[in-house]
Amino acid sequence: MGVIDSIFRRKRPEPEFTGHRGYYATHDAFDDAEWDRRLDDLDHALAAEEKRRKRFWQRDYWRGRRKRWWAARIFAGLLGIFILLVGWLAITAPLGKSLEPIAPPQITLLAADGTPIARNGAITDEPVDVSKLPPHVVEAFLAIEDRRFYSHWGVDPRGIARAAVTGTGGGSTITQQLAKFTFLTPERTLTRKAREALIAFWLEAWLTKDEILERYLSNAYFGDNVYGLRAASLHYFYRKPENLRPNQAAMLAGLLQAPSAYAPTRHYDRAAKRMELVVQSMVAAGYITEAEARAMRPPALDVRMKSDIPTGTYFADWALPEAREMSDSGYARQTLTTTLDSKLQNIARRVTSRAPLGNAQVALVAMRTNGEVVAMIGGKDYEKSPFNRATQAKRQPGSTFKLFVYLAALRDGWEIDDRIDNREITEGSYRPGNSGGRYSDSLTLEDAFAQSSNVAAVRLFGEVGSEKVIETARDLGVTSDLTKGDPSMALGTSTMSLLELTAAYAAVAGNAFPVEPHAFARPERGWFENLVDGPSSLPGDTHREMEALLRAAINKGTGRAATLSGPNFGKTGTTQDNRDALFVGYAGDLVVGVWIGNDDNSPLDGISGGGLPARIWRDFMTQALGVSAAPSQPGPRENTDPGGPVEPLDVPDLEDIPLGDGNSRLRIRDGEAVFSTEVDGIPIDITITEGGIGIDEEAIEEARRRAEEARYEAVREELERRRERAE
Repeated sequence: MGVIDSIFRRKRPEPEFTGHRGYYATHDAFDDAEWDRRLDDLDHALAAEEKRRKRFWQRDYWRGRRKRWWAARIFAGLLGIFILLVGWLAITAPLGKSLEPIAPPQITLLAADGTPIARNGAITDEPVDVSKLPPHVVEAFLAIEDRRFYSHWGVDPRGIARAAVTGTGGGSTITQQLAKFTFLTPERTLTRKAREALIAFWLEAWLTKDEILERYLSNAYFGDNVYGLRAASLHYFYRKPENLRPNQAAMLAGLLQAPSAYAPTRHYDRAAKRMELVVQSMVAAGYITEAEARAMRPPALDVRMKSDIPTGTYFADWALPEAREMSDSGYARQTLTTTLDSKLQNIARRVTSRAPLGNAQVALVAMRTNGEVVAMIGGKDYEKSPFNRATQAKRQPGSTFKLFVYLAALRDGWEIDDRIDNREITEGSYRPGNSGGRYSDSLTLEDAFAQSSNVAAVRLFGEVGSEKVIETARDLGVTSDLTKGDPSMALGTSTMSLLELTAAYAAVAGNAFPVEPHAFARPERGWFENLVDGPSSLPGDTHREMEALLRAAINKGTGRAATLSGPNFGKTGTTQDNRDALFVGYAGDLVVGVWIGNDDNSPLDGISGGGLPARIWRDFMTQALGVSAAPSQPGPRENTDPGGPVEPLDVPDLEDIPLGDGNSRLRIRDGEAVFSTEVDGIPIDITITEGGIGIDEEAIEEARRRAEEARYEAVREELERRRERAE
């Protein structure tokens, strides 16, 4: 009723009735038109009130709209969306990106002595200036790619139609091509084409035509890993783009459609045929005459920038990300000097290639105590497998992880003469065993570390606590996952890279941690910087005791095959079922880690950390440091003839009795006698106790394998000599 009241409440003039002669007709008192108008007003008011009570998500709200009403609002909505998208692009899309090279510029990596080791990246050069280019250079590209470039707004329907009919002139404009290779991926979808057109409109709104053309020519791909007109003209014709001849410009313009297929260094006939199409397009566009076109011949190439430097090596692939961060952004090619030592790299390659690996893979990392990597082997053959097993592979470190367990114990107050239970573990869910089933009541920490006792390491891990072991590993730079409370961690079941593990040993070698491996020399830190934010270090006593453990592991423990004539420190590692074999140690100023294993993580054929990895480490160190390998056991000492039978007091504690051949010794300690001798240069221990005689089967297997290696090496050398004589 409110609506009706609002209508009839209007003040309207009262109708004037004219007098009649005694009578009048009732229809004369009403105005039909006025009454119809009032009814229409009532209908409109009721419809408006009914619509007001409806919501826009209801279907009835939109019924009854005229087509013109719908068309106007749809057009306005699309226009608003387009304006919003252009505004969004103006804010979020970096316009400066079109000024940057679309491929990383070429970087040449040098060894520390200046020897080129790898060249990686695209061949680029400085951007071109359209105003300085000869007209025939610009016209060649416009004729074949976008004739109406200076007249369209970024998208050219006429050009698309002409390309579809004649096959000349790209369907996409130069602006669209710049948008595609600068901001988008090369996928062929309608969505990408729509985005390409949208960005083209945006580029046209913000840049001049010459700026768009300059950025296009400076980034386009011309084949042979060459990007940009300046780099292409120098690469194919050894000529600056400002000096290009018409036929040279025409050939370069023809490469853009399919750079790899038309590259004249490999497909000159295709490039010449494509050039003819460019020349005819220039005639059709009115840039040259028919006579000039007939006189134009394919140009001769002048390629001078050839290189036999490899594009990648294990070390170069690892160093390249750091090199990219160091290099200036832009088009210029750069040359950077790395920390790689050519001499040490050749030694590493030689000792690993000569090792009898069978089907197994090998990795080696050598670094200075400050983290400078001087040699790296990531596998047997980079060409066959560029996967870097020194930096990318995450494998179990085995007993080399015991470094962190024993160091955590020393930091917690233990001493190397303290004893730890070495009896078999018979309780609990985790029951590791010692190699060869060798147990005793107890061992000193030094002997337990040297003999790589598993049960002793697990018990020491339990005494110290996983938190302190993990803390020690983190202090030395280990970032890989370490599971808190897992006793198997003591035996190296957590995975990490060989590079990471070697860096931790470098931290102990230099007594400064953490050590960050790096491929480029870094400036020395000043005393104030070291004072404020310098590396941490171990207390002197703790560091000396840790080195005593590492020295014992080589000189009288599982790492005896790595013994050098000078001071040496290291630790062996062998994972379950011999899936990984490692040796990590240091001597002089070099810290070296060696790993052997199969990519499929299958067991190795009789290789353990104290065998082939230790010998590779020893061979590398003897050549790198110029030292000799020490005999596996020390020779007999000169003693004055006692003049009578040897009595117990003549040999203190009966600990070390040299026998007649100079390579055999008898040691008596902890109630057992150990007879040590050599077979083919490999030490073998025979233990005599009250329970009987024990033989080190692993050492015997090692002797057999060493003999096979010697025979293999002798045969190989003989074949080489025969081949040299034949040549």
